[in-house]
Amino acid sequence: MATFILIPGGWQGGWVYDSVAEMLNARGHNALPITLAGLGDAPAPTANLDTHIGEVLDAAERCDGELVIVGHSYAGMVVSGVADAVPSRIRALVYVDAYVPDSGDSMWSLTTPRFRELIIAGAQADGLASAPPANSDPRFRPHPLGAFLQSIRLSGRWRDVPRKIHIGAFGWDGSPFLDLHQRLSADPEWSTFALDCGHNVARLKPEVLTDILLAQA
Repeated sequence: MATFILIPGGWQGGWVYDSVAEMLNARGHNALPITLAGLGDAPAPTANLDTHIGEVLDAAERCDGELVIVGHSYAGMVVSGVADAVPSRIRALVYVDAYVPDSGDSMWSLTTPRFRELIIAGAQADGLASAPPANSDPRFRPHPLGAFLQSIRLSGRWRDVPRKIHIGAFGWDGSPFLDLHQRLSADPEWSTFALDCGHNVARLKPEVLTDILLAQA
């Protein structure tokens, strides 16, 4: 049995993984979707990337056995931060259409001008959190701006995790992950999967994502 810690991307809560978690649990594993600070019912506008990494580390501390850490989009930053802290506990890292930072990177520095403009527009109300994009699921919440802006500090220990997977979603326009996915596809330390779907893989291709995750257990 493996424990899968499932971390959502920007503006979303753990609910985005409901179908995936149900299928993982049905196969005898432990699925733990995380709703990061500020992205549930309680606002946390001063939360930052360190806050979110700390929350996942606290969750990992309460889990037994080997871990598979899964992060979508923004949460690739969190995945790397967690893995850098406790690489020996982790069997696999799965970046789901997600950023893969080097030390000193932030989501802000890694993303495209289009997404920077979206974040700035969403932060006009108070400058502390960025409102969800228009026409989002009503469960979306304003994302703490500090989490998007803060640079990550990595020792490089995260690279000791034996399995590193990047899933690219190629069915949407304006993806900031295309070059990254191509580069990782040529790296022998990585396994990559290309899906023909939109960005929100957990909701659009839950069965396919679950199969990829089960292969890591």
